[in-house]
Amino acid sequence: MENVVLIIHLLLALALIGIVLMQRSEGGGLGMGGGGGGAVAGRSAATALGKVTWYLAAAFICTSIALTIIAAKNAGGNSVIDSLGTDVSVPEATAPVAPAGDSLLPPAEGDNAPLVPKAN
Repeated sequence: MENVVLIIHLLLALALIGIVLMQRSEGGGLGMGGGGGGAVAGRSAATALGKVTWYLAAAFICTSIALTIIAAKNAGGNSVIDSLGTDVSVPEATAPVAPAGDSLLPPAEGDNAPLVPKAN
């Protein structure tokens, strides 16, 4: 059931993108410019593409809500750690030990080691 709703949802998304791209642009951002039927002048005449856009948007929102409900039912209240089925324990904190040759600190006092590392 979830897969069917998901496929319908994806098809609605693609159709909604296509319908919006086919509509006539009204000029500048936020409805400014473009003539008499803009956002400031009240409602413009509803075109067929405008009506289809509203229907597709409503169907898209319905499938979004349906997918959310289905996902909530499938969750079952278990956490990801519980679903692993293994005992996940945190190891004891130990100080990392660097290899002797990789120390970036200068040699301790009294060491006869040179300050410049030797080339290999």
